[in-house]
Amino acid sequence: MSQGRAVVVGTGLIGGSVGAALRAEDWTVYGVDTDETSLTRAMAIGAIDHVGWPDDADFTVVATPALSITDAVKDALTRTSGPVTDVGSVKAEIAEAIVDPRFIGGHPMAGSEQEGVEGARADLFHGATWVLTPRADADDAAFATVRSVITSLGAEVVTLDPAQHDRLVAMVSHVPHLTAVTLMRLADERSDQHRVLLRLAAGGFRDMTRIASGHPGIWPDICAANAEAIVEVLGDLVAALEEMRAVVADNDAERLLDMLRAAQRARVNLPTTAPADVELSVVRVPVFDRPGEIARITRLATDIDVNIYDLEIAHSVEGLGGVLVLVVESRLAERLLGALMAHEYRPSIRSLLR
Repeated sequence: MSQGRAVVVGTGLIGGSVGAALRAEDWTVYGVDTDETSLTRAMAIGAIDHVGWPDDADFTVVATPALSITDAVKDALTRTSGPVTDVGSVKAEIAEAIVDPRFIGGHPMAGSEQEGVEGARADLFHGATWVLTPRADADDAAFATVRSVITSLGAEVVTLDPAQHDRLVAMVSHVPHLTAVTLMRLADERSDQHRVLLRLAAGGFRDMTRIASGHPGIWPDICAANAEAIVEVLGDLVAALEEMRAVVADNDAERLLDMLRAAQRARVNLPTTAPADVELSVVRVPVFDRPGEIARITRLATDIDVNIYDLEIAHSVEGLGGVLVLVVESRLAERLLGALMAHEYRPSIRSLLR
């Protein structure tokens, strides 16, 4: 039985992924887009069932470029009777422009280096944070429906005031992207004088600048819509870099070590999916850059009944391999350590303070 009729307006990477995820949950999905090629591809890869608007829709997601979201939402509200949400990364401007209790602003904190509907995946939102930014006059039933649908796609819902959302994403999303772009440009410019420079750009540099490979076309609109918050955070970043420059210039080793330790502590204590009352440890496993390493180690953890709450790869500066960083329950960390050593890995364990 179908869950109902859903419409995805804008069938790019995010819209296509929303459509595919909804279809996986037994929704009948209609796609709307000014780009006929994108619609054709969305149909071909199974992201939508039909092209065009239905007579009515139970749920609508607007996934158009940032500057066209407001008009697209207004259009969707006139065509449908169900709740309407969007996926834009700037919310305050849209919330001010749309006064309709059926509209619930949204922003999935998920993406990919791939562009367009070809990169769409039904599981893109599994484990992702999806922010909802309802106005004070939002309809309770509309909010409950939007939240329920998004949760069914595997995302964790966080509710924020629209203006608060914009200030926070400036810090955790917009300015990091602009910083990666700036660092990548600086390295590229210096490579004109030192051709070997980019060949040395392994490990941390690649990790820090990975997001600079994202689609450039969306960023002018984002920066225009959230300029005030972005400029404020960029100012804070410039001041912090000036402080770091002074510490290095003065050879203030004690102050530098304090800054490094504070950053390390903050980084390892980023939230995970673990319950708050579970004591956690970080298991670091040096691995070679060869196919199947992550799968091999995670299967091993499953075999010995050790749940992995968080996982990431820290690449080696030399580019020959890296370190797999696993967050596990402390009481099971030794069990995992023994199993890894039995398979000739050389892991280490450190308690994670929360």
